[in-house]
Amino acid sequence: MKIHFIGIGGIGISALAKFMAGEGHEISGSDIRQSEITDELALKFGAKITIPHHGDAVEGADMVIHSAAVRKNNPEYIRAKELGIPLYARKEVLKFILGDKRVYAVGGAHGKSTTSAMLAELLPETNALIGAISKTFHSNVRTAPNDDVVFEADESDASFLNCNPYLALVTNVEPEHMEYYEYDLERFYQAYTDFLAPAKVRVINAEDPFLSKLEMESVKLYPGRDIRDLEYVLIDGEPHTRFRLKEYGVFDVFGLGEHIAVDASLAILAALHEGEEVETIRENLKRYKGIKKRFDIIENSEQCVVIDDYGHHPTEIKATLEALKAYAKMRGFGKIRAIWQPHKYSRTMDNLQGFVDCFDGVDELVILPIWAAGEVEVPIDLKGAFSGYDLTMAERVTKEGETVKVLDATGKTMKHFDRDLIVAFGAGDITYQIRGLK
Repeated sequence: MKIHFIGIGGIGISALAKFMAGEGHEISGSDIRQSEITDELALKFGAKITIPHHGDAVEGADMVIHSAAVRKNNPEYIRAKELGIPLYARKEVLKFILGDKRVYAVGGAHGKSTTSAMLAELLPETNALIGAISKTFHSNVRTAPNDDVVFEADESDASFLNCNPYLALVTNVEPEHMEYYEYDLERFYQAYTDFLAPAKVRVINAEDPFLSKLEMESVKLYPGRDIRDLEYVLIDGEPHTRFRLKEYGVFDVFGLGEHIAVDASLAILAALHEGEEVETIRENLKRYKGIKKRFDIIENSEQCVVIDDYGHHPTEIKATLEALKAYAKMRGFGKIRAIWQPHKYSRTMDNLQGFVDCFDGVDELVILPIWAAGEVEVPIDLKGAFSGYDLTMAERVTKEGETVKVLDATGKTMKHFDRDLIVAFGAGDITYQIRGLK
């Protein structure tokens, strides 16, 4: 088939495009701007890319798939309708793409990208579609000549209900993306129940308040009891978490933090259930090198370390900062400087006190303008809310060599960081700012 993707530069929809290309389909796509993702699709997958959107781009397509961000007034959406081309949202087309596959679906509020990437290493013969770039296979997709798929299942728009899981793994369940669920907790939790119910195998964090009450047969991890002897170590100069899991012995995994041990343990239990040998799992886990934008060390010298982290929810930021405190101590750094680009007005408002609390312990905090992600601007007094911090309200940051510069609206440098540990949090374009690419 000839399949056109509107919004192909997004991490989730680009994964589907790459996967469908691997299945032998001819793909094309469009986005509002050129990016690393659109360049990769053109060069490695032969996709014809249209920048920006244009109605003619859909002509000749057998199917058009669009991201959740695409509106009905998009010129390609309108033209596809006029031509009678089958038109699907990403969440709708998952049934078509995954319906006949053996799907290892990984869901949860936090850690699902990391756990998906880990599970892909532990089941190395599978296809993989994850919501981040694996540093092992350098993409968000890995193709294999079979129907087994490790799939990161997204709850943000309930699309995980369309992924037909053979195995469903859930890291944790915390109310998030509540605007989609119309702030109805019962509807939110029911979605997770409906995700888990059809799976033949379920692997869960049984200490999660919701999952602990789940009345379904499951492989259960009790982190407080099953994970022991946790320690942080440097292996070849890179941060790792070492832990003992049940009776299976000691494992080393890239990254720092209790949450990393939990994610790895869930992936291990899933792989064990699928018949992988413990020693093979132990060795394969060492191949996991992290994912882009999650505890992503982009500068590493004796004087400073700069880290890009996707954390955009208080729970995620708090967990990462706890790990960073241990890492700073290992490296002999005296200070942690955090740069935060809030993601979405709705999330910032819904979790404002949680954000205020989660940065506790940082020596300096820089807050950038909220990344709207298509939402209407809402006034939020971040300066007032964070008045207890050593705070700088800035327009953006950039990186030159080992120095991170904090800039005002005119482009003037307000301050610069070139010592100790510097970490950037956010799901917007801060990942490009902190690399000096924007």
